[in-house]
Amino acid sequence: MSDLSPELLVYGFISYVVFLFSTTCHEASHALVAKLGGDTTAARQVTLNPVPHIQREPWGMVVIPILAFLISHSMIGWASAPFDPLWERRYPRRSALMALAGPAANFTLMLIAVAIWRVGFATGWLHASNYDHPNFAVVSLFILFSLNLLLGTFNLLPFPPLDGSSGIMLFMPESTAHRYLDWLRHSSYARLGLLLGLLVFRYFYGPIETFARNLFLR
Repeated sequence: MSDLSPELLVYGFISYVVFLFSTTCHEASHALVAKLGGDTTAARQVTLNPVPHIQREPWGMVVIPILAFLISHSMIGWASAPFDPLWERRYPRRSALMALAGPAANFTLMLIAVAIWRVGFATGWLHASNYDHPNFAVVSLFILFSLNLLLGTFNLLPFPPLDGSSGIMLFMPESTAHRYLDWLRHSSYARLGLLLGLLVFRYFYGPIETFARNLFLR
């Protein structure tokens, strides 16, 4: 922690603001798609105001993101959106769409950052940034792009409790989805999914990030 320069602290502050915004949009997307599918549980509690999310998940929204940045200069965390388990079982495909709406929101924010980045550099509104003279807009757009790419990709992993573990029900027959839900919600092995996801993610995300940066931010 002794190498926390003023520039890095500013980077951390911007990262945290972007994290709060992105995570809130992620959960609000869950709530919106669930409401459209008939479950208003999340819509009654989830808003674009990050405060309720922080109150519901203080570890995932405050403690872990800040600790992760202090230790590794990167940011990760989580929030949650409540849902009706009876609705999930009655409509497994609607539940799958609800789950996939979160990563979709992250990738949408990523593409918005790309669009502003491309237009900004093409029109001269944005200019090259470096460590000694960082451009606030460029740094913010880069963080918006990078963090949402990470959140969207990570949440697509098919390991519980990540969104991908529910999203795969979109491709299952209803009877299979019911058996899968029984395992997903009651098996003790399913609780190891997050640890397994973290172990797997670290090995394949680097090439994805490099490819995305070269493709979108040239």
